[in-house]
Amino acid sequence: QELKELADKLLSTRDRKVLRDRLSVDFARTVSHVRIRINLFHSLFGLGMAIRLLPGRVPRIHDLNLHPSIGECSSLTSGLVLICGTAGCGKSTTVAAIIEEINAKRNTHIVTLEDPVEYAFTSKKSLIAQRELGMHMPSFEQGLLDVLREDPDVIVVGELREPETIRLTLHASESGHLVIASLHASSAEDALHRMCNAFHPEAQDSVRNQIASTLSFLVVQKLVFMPRLQYRVPLLSILRGTQSVKSMIRDNRLMQIENAILTGRDEGMFSMDQYRAYVENRHDLVSPASIFSPSETEPYPSPQPPMEPPPKILPEENESTSETILEIDEKASLRELI
Repeated sequence: QELKELADKLLSTRDRKVLRDRLSVDFARTVSHVRIRINLFHSLFGLGMAIRLLPGRVPRIHDLNLHPSIGECSSLTSGLVLICGTAGCGKSTTVAAIIEEINAKRNTHIVTLEDPVEYAFTSKKSLIAQRELGMHMPSFEQGLLDVLREDPDVIVVGELREPETIRLTLHASESGHLVIASLHASSAEDALHRMCNAFHPEAQDSVRNQIASTLSFLVVQKLVFMPRLQYRVPLLSILRGTQSVKSMIRDNRLMQIENAILTGRDEGMFSMDQYRAYVENRHDLVSPASIFSPSETEPYPSPQPPMEPPPKILPEENESTSETILEIDEKASLRELI
């Protein structure tokens, strides 16, 4: 009963409809200046909630104990950057840190497509427009079709799930934009297989060519507990879109990708084991307790719902639709009809 009452306070009209139709709903709220992401679902014992706390401010790359080379993603003007990992490994936070780096350094137009909006950005040098699935766009596919008409420099796709989303993301990166996207995958080879295998076999050669021509960074992330530090830090596998890596992708030699990472240390690549050694030798790591805290001075703005559609003009009760159309035809000019 307590969960039902809490859900009633948190859910918007749209969220209630989604919960009724889909029996679960994903949304984000700000409670006492603390940003939280909630998944509300039905189970055998009634309503259940999975709640994630988000930091009160957007963290920077150094704050997250990421490798400094991740900052190079913010200097790219075009190409595809993939941030991969399992659920709950911090993909969204890493993407947010890259966006904030761009926001602080470059004059760009950034459009994000998210489900839901987690970090609310404040435009600094960049102009940032954030669109939430279900509130500002009906689907990622429609959002990607729209975004190419919105004059963006940087496009952020919350998650690559469906083949059409992947196709439109590759098309956007081919058209000269910097596209940053997240994907559920446990390794670089797995990520590339997932993207290619989302399409019919006859289309996979074309998809591999698109990936090869646009891929700039492929980062796989997981969080591991470090006993000497008593907190979790991200371990990364970093693949760069070098000419040799692009050739492997085009020729469907994806099983050689992991070997390319192992031998590509001089080109800025890391395997998980190599990165673990790098982290263990670092002495400037930042405790998450100092970064992931609520903000009392920077409250998140309330999300703006879309405009209501104009009311429909219906014929008077004593007139049929055909009579109304006939009257318009007789009295209105062609210009007025248009």
